[in-house]
Amino acid sequence: MSKLLIVDDDPFFNKTLSNYLRRFKYDIETSTSAEEALDLLKDMTFDLVITDFRLPKMDGLELIESIKNKWNTPVILITNYSDIRTAVKSIKLGAFEFVSKPIIPEEFKIVIEKALDTPKAETSIPTKTNQSSKSVDSSTIVKGKSEESKQLWSYAKQVAPTQMSVLITGESGTGKEYVAKFIHENSKRKDKPFVAIDCGALPESIASSELFGHIKGAFTGADRDKKGQFEYANGGTLFLDEIGNLSYESQVKLLRVLQERKIRRVGGNQEIDIDIRIIAATNENLDSAIAENEFRNDLYHRLNEFSLTIPSLEHRPEDLEEFIDYFIEEACQELDKENVNIDPQVVDDLKDYDWPGNLRELKNLMKRAVLLCQNRIIEHKHLPPSVFKTPQAETTPKVNSNDLKQVKEHHEREIILKCLEKNKFNKSKTAKELNIDRTTLYNKIKNLGLDV
Repeated sequence: MSKLLIVDDDPFFNKTLSNYLRRFKYDIETSTSAEEALDLLKDMTFDLVITDFRLPKMDGLELIESIKNKWNTPVILITNYSDIRTAVKSIKLGAFEFVSKPIIPEEFKIVIEKALDTPKAETSIPTKTNQSSKSVDSSTIVKGKSEESKQLWSYAKQVAPTQMSVLITGESGTGKEYVAKFIHENSKRKDKPFVAIDCGALPESIASSELFGHIKGAFTGADRDKKGQFEYANGGTLFLDEIGNLSYESQVKLLRVLQERKIRRVGGNQEIDIDIRIIAATNENLDSAIAENEFRNDLYHRLNEFSLTIPSLEHRPEDLEEFIDYFIEEACQELDKENVNIDPQVVDDLKDYDWPGNLRELKNLMKRAVLLCQNRIIEHKHLPPSVFKTPQAETTPKVNSNDLKQVKEHHEREIILKCLEKNKFNKSKTAKELNIDRTTLYNKIKNLGLDV
C-alpha cells in the first residue's frame, strides 16, 4: 500500500482529497503546514508528497527544495494559480508534476499513479513535463487563419509591450484568458506572475480578503495573515475575468487601488505598494451596466485604455481545424495518450455546428473524444450527436415519469440550458432572467451536470 502525504492549509481540501484517494487503498497522512510536513517526513517514509503552493510561512516551492535536499521522495505541486514561472521553477527544483486547481479527480489519480510508478532515481530530473506544467502556447489560439483572428493577434501583439490596461470583450468561452496570457507572455512582465481571478465566482463576503488579503484577527476565522491576489501578482499581470460581476463596493475599492497603486489588507493599517498591469474581461455589455448604475463609469475608463473584442467561434470557421488539433494535442498530454487523430469527415461535419459554448465547448468535446477513442482515431461516435446536424442516436436520458425528482430535475435542466443558450451562455443575464442569484445558478449548473 502506497503512503501519501497531502500538505494544504485548507483542512476541507485535505479531507476531501484524502477521502477520494482512500477509495483506491492509499494510506494517507495530512498536514496544514510545511513545517509539520517536514516533521512527519522525519518520522515516516512516504512514497509521494502532494503539496499546495500557498502555505503559511514556508511555501510549496521551499518545501520541495527541503524534501529534495533530504529525501528522494517525488512531489506533486498543486495551486490555484496558472503561474507558469512557478511551474517551471517547481520542475527545476525536482517536482514530478505541477497541477492547477480545481483538480479533476480522475485525471489527478492518473498523475499520482505515474509518480508512484516512476523509479525514484528519475523523479528528481523529470524527462517530460505534464499537462499543467506545460506552458500554454497562447499564440496557437490567438493567431488563427481567419481575418478576424489575424486582426486580433495584430492588436494583441502591439499592445503587449506597453503598460496599458486592456479590456477584453466577447461571448462566454471565446478564449479571453488565452488572449490575456498571450499579452502577458509578450510583455516586459513575462518573467513575473500571471494571476487570474474569476470575479463571477467571487462572493462579496470574501472579495476584499481575496483581492487585498487580511491580517490575523481581522474577522472571525482569520487565524493567520493572508496575502491577497494583488500581492501575489505584484510585478506581473492581474487578470480580472467576468469584471462586470464585481459588486459596486468592490468596484470602488478597485478604482482606489488603480489610482493610488497601493493596497491595504483587511484589518490592517500598513499600505503596500503594488506594480501591476491589469487585464480585465467581460461577456457583458458594460455600457448598459453603466447606464443602469451597475458599473462605475470612472472604473470602466481606467480599465479600458485599450480594448479587444474576440469573435465567436461560429464567426471564424476557418480556425476550427487548427483549434481542434491544438485541443487534441493538449488532451493527449493531460490524459497520457499518444498519436490521436480525428477523422477528416468529422471535422467537416463539425464546421456546420454553431458552437454556442465557443472554445470552451470545443476544448471539452475534444478532451472527451480523446478519452473515449481506443483506436487513436476520433470518430462520430466519440462526440455527442447534438453537435451534428443529423443526430447519430438519442442521448437525452430517459426520465421515469413516475419519479417526481427525475421529472423535476429534467425539467429544470431543460429550462436552464435553453436560457443559457438564449443568452449566449452569459450567466449573469441567465440568472437575472431565471430570477435567481449567480451563486445559485452556478450550483445548479454543477449539480445538474451542465458542462458550460
